[in-house]
Amino acid sequence: MRRNMLHSCVAHARAVPSAGRAPTVAQSNFPYPMSASPPAVQRRLMHRRALDVQVFARDDGLFDVEAQLTDTKTRDVELAGEIRKAGDPVHHMVLRLAVDRQLNIIDADSDTLWMPYPGVCDQHGQAYRRLIGLNLLKGFRLGVKDRLAGVQGCTHLTELCQVLPTAVIQAFAGVVIDTREGDPEGGQPPFQLDKCHALRRDSENVRVHYPRWYRADGALPS
Repeated sequence: MRRNMLHSCVAHARAVPSAGRAPTVAQSNFPYPMSASPPAVQRRLMHRRALDVQVFARDDGLFDVEAQLTDTKTRDVELAGEIRKAGDPVHHMVLRLAVDRQLNIIDADSDTLWMPYPGVCDQHGQAYRRLIGLNLLKGFRLGVKDRLAGVQGCTHLTELCQVLPTAVIQAFAGVVIDTREGDPEGGQPPFQLDKCHALRRDSENVRVHYPRWYRADGALPS
């Protein structure tokens, strides 16, 4: 992608407690209690992987998607014959897309800012422009595998692609995608129903919040 088309904005957001978060039982660097780690067992952080996906509405009607993957370690490590200091990224990859309202990928590019093998890891040409033409809702992950798996691309950038569909859907929900009414005339419920256990068509949750689409047997309306 050409840089003047996708406007880069590198930022990281901190998780903030909210009414939608499960309660924690103790202060910790981890947001949820871990039953596998009894309180008496001490632990130390070894490695942190951070994923950040941001979606921006553009004035021309398209949307920019900017995704980042960062790996850091709490100890010095030797990489390609040099010492990478604790806290300096082992990996820092950035993937950018431009998508339309139907989630078609109009443009794409990538950057590798930190890598284990400088001057090598980032030499994959314009591999991630192969994402252009894919649709985030229809066969995206299979398309990524076909076009970028293995030596066709970068392990971590290709891995980063996997989180994009649901992240963009979250951005579009209630703004671009109707998550309340669906298409009653066409008999199509909101897209999220029957996509997870909490939104089964025969659940009490759907009966309360989506009564139009509730079915005691979970069946679609005839």
